[in-house]
Amino acid sequence: MFTGLIEAVGQVRSFVPQGGLHRLWLTAKWPDDDAAALGDSVAVNGCCLTVVAVEHLDDGGQALVFELSSETIARTAFGALGAAQPVNLERAAKLGQRLGGHLVTGHVDGTGQLLAMQESGGAFDVTYAVPADLEPELVVKGSVAIDGVSLTVNALPPGLLQVTLIPHTVAHTQLLHGGPGKQVNLETDLVAKHIRRLAQFVGR
Repeated sequence: MFTGLIEAVGQVRSFVPQGGLHRLWLTAKWPDDDAAALGDSVAVNGCCLTVVAVEHLDDGGQALVFELSSETIARTAFGALGAAQPVNLERAAKLGQRLGGHLVTGHVDGTGQLLAMQESGGAFDVTYAVPADLEPELVVKGSVAIDGVSLTVNALPPGLLQVTLIPHTVAHTQLLHGGPGKQVNLETDLVAKHIRRLAQFVGR
């Protein structure tokens, strides 16, 4: 489980197919001494992945390796990932810590596309295209995770999702990197998903 508060922006070193999997190698520098360890869960652009190899670097950072299945590639925006690209990183939450964002599982529901971004006083109003099947799980003033970042939904025009990024979010995530056309990972609110599923059985 995660909170949607990004701890570090890592950099992809390589992302290549290997057998029936894809192997992702990236570097990360955490804001504290609690380094990621073999077997840990890390949200990479909002997708929960398991550390399968780790190396400590001379600069205090880490080189981390993850293996992605074909299912993960099909459901996420990782298919467009390439070397030198930045990625949002968050280590798994600890019981008892403050929940500053919202409950994020790291299970990506689908992908969206960044359509437009407009600066307003240092903040950015950003519009994404979203899949029709995810629209019922999005609520104005509810929460959504975009590439792992916990954000508040501002507006929901048909087929669209609008959010605002404050300057801190812009500076400490990769959300605006790549500009319009960029594919992003989307995770809708966990409670909304359960309500939607329950509603399917009401009246049967």
